[in-house]
Amino acid sequence: MAVDRERIAALVRELLEAIGEDPDRPGLTQTPLRVADAYAEFFAGVGADAAEPLERTISVSRGPAPETLPSGAVMLRGIRFRSTCEHHLLPFRGRAHLAYLPAEKVVGLGALTRVVDILAARPQVQERLGEQIADVVEGALDARGVLVVLDASHECVTARGGTQPDATTVTVAARGELAEPAARAELIALIGSGA
Repeated sequence: MAVDRERIAALVRELLEAIGEDPDRPGLTQTPLRVADAYAEFFAGVGADAAEPLERTISVSRGPAPETLPSGAVMLRGIRFRSTCEHHLLPFRGRAHLAYLPAEKVVGLGALTRVVDILAARPQVQERLGEQIADVVEGALDARGVLVVLDASHECVTARGGTQPDATTVTVAARGELAEPAARAELIALIGSGA
């Protein structure tokens, strides 16, 4: 389902009136349309299949060196993401760190970033976002284990209420062999080390 830009623009116009603004004043005349375009981008992941980028896999055992199966994790650190908190419709942004233990299939690293992008482009809470990323990667790749660490700054914390401009939230989602804290300790250390 595509974002209804026309309806969003009408609602933004109504919102401007509700806060006591004049939507016809020169600085605001195009605001409803600009917000509608922004929302179409922010929420492009609504209804999108997050597993689709992982459909093109590479067989490890039938590849050029089938005797060399991966023994450790594949990790992609520092994936920038932005999302919108479903509680206040305010942005949150940060970095995702994603690791998986391959079984038979691996995937191009860019596909992993697309999974993050699709799932983040929905009204979200960070806790669920990490769990969804882990579920999609585990399911699509039949991975032996998955670890997703999200570190994000939320405008509902940094810009409203008891503001804490430097606060970030860290969440961890783990599946399979990486669900045990001892099994994921090395990966957590690698994320923190930047090495």
